[in-house]
Amino acid sequence: MSSHQAPLRVLCLTLNPSVDLATETESVVATHKLRCSETTNDAGGGGINVARVLIRMGGQCTSLCPTGGPSGQWLEARMAQENMDAVFLPIAGQTRVSFTAHEKATGAEYRFVMPGPTLSEAEWQSALDHLRRMPDFPDLLVASGSLPPGVPTDFYARLARLCRERGARLVLDTAGPALAAALKESVYLVKPNLRELSELSGQKLDTSAQWQAAARALVESGQAEVVALTLGHLGALLVTRDGAWSAPPLPIKVASAVGAGDSFVGGMVWALQQHQPLTQAFAWGVAAGSAALLSIGTGLCCKDDAQQLFPQVQTTAL
Repeated sequence: MSSHQAPLRVLCLTLNPSVDLATETESVVATHKLRCSETTNDAGGGGINVARVLIRMGGQCTSLCPTGGPSGQWLEARMAQENMDAVFLPIAGQTRVSFTAHEKATGAEYRFVMPGPTLSEAEWQSALDHLRRMPDFPDLLVASGSLPPGVPTDFYARLARLCRERGARLVLDTAGPALAAALKESVYLVKPNLRELSELSGQKLDTSAQWQAAARALVESGQAEVVALTLGHLGALLVTRDGAWSAPPLPIKVASAVGAGDSFVGGMVWALQQHQPLTQAFAWGVAAGSAALLSIGTGLCCKDDAQQLFPQVQTTAL
């Protein structure tokens, strides 16, 4: 980042935040009482996870999320403990609690993700209203995670329109009809995984040529300026109007895949906040996403791990 450029203003929106519990048990057996290890609790949900990674990497952002009930109060307190700048929108329902169990015997991971509270029209509208009223609109708005019940499928599409009106860039990480609707309005950056890209394109994507073609189609049709496709054990792919780049997976021992996608987005947004070039931001995304694989449970990447892995990331122009 050049010395005279201030970091970009970033806001992370999480419409369906959660309290994430993680524990371990020897083996998962039906009807048995499963004795578990101590539980770790974290503030979670896509945008909150991205914000946590961004802050860990040394960046700054504001979080915006609806919260309700005792679990919502816990989430607010936890985010305050982590010095996360946040605006909480009160709702009548309870913030959801999600649960991950790691099976020691096999290394398998069981993830139980709740739908979240039903939001009234006034409640989901208050998120858009809050953004509309902001005098200093963010340069980058990150919207990540699922939409809770009651929120219309076109919520992220409305957000895309608002960003366009305010001259902001929308970074979107979601799935299904909400993703498809938002892309019709055009976003700056979208981060699908292979399953999500396959759903969007309506095709089975079995080869790297097919992945590239599907990602390029999103860019060429104007649905996204940048597509960052995460491919799990196959690495990642970046596609823009200027070209395409691939990054092979890093040779690391995977402890848990939880938090890898959010860490990827967090690493990439942190680099963009510092005005780093897109290909370098992509490499930081790969490093942060890979670093998240090293920790069990609700783990997101650690800064030290991401910094150690970054020099190993190889991006190749396609």
